[in-house]
Amino acid sequence: MEPTHVVLDSPVGPLTLVALDGGLSGLYMDLQRHRPSEETFGVPGDLDSEPFATVAEQLSAYFAGDLTEFDLPLNLQGTDFQKRVWTALQEIPYGETTTYGQLAVELGKPSASRAVGLANGRNPVSVIVPCHRVVGSTGDLTGYGGGLDRKRYLLDFERKSKITEDALF
Repeated sequence: MEPTHVVLDSPVGPLTLVALDGGLSGLYMDLQRHRPSEETFGVPGDLDSEPFATVAEQLSAYFAGDLTEFDLPLNLQGTDFQKRVWTALQEIPYGETTTYGQLAVELGKPSASRAVGLANGRNPVSVIVPCHRVVGSTGDLTGYGGGLDRKRYLLDFERKSKITEDALF
């Protein structure tokens, strides 16, 4: 089956959503590093069709501060190691961060922080698979495919939303 795509507006700019075989296979920001060529996105889709409607609904709730965990059908294409990293990224709690080194240790590969960083940078579904939650060993913001300004925005947004949520309970 050929992939389909739609473009959705968001607080971090337009997002191109790509679906393959009923699952979200890409979420790309404009000017994103490692963004595939437009030809690979397939034919234009319909925002009211699945999985786009559910993705749009959940992204809207996320950016409203009402959703902290995505529950979407994903169809991620990558190496086995990349998929392991992307799965581990989804375990990082909302509003929190980890380091490349900590992620490497969790994967049982303590000397692979650089490889974890490379896999993180190739994450095809940013925001939903929260690669923005990974920082350098000193806590500094390091590379982000969507740019450091967007990474800072997402981290600040999640921290503020988490503080508000924690204050309510």
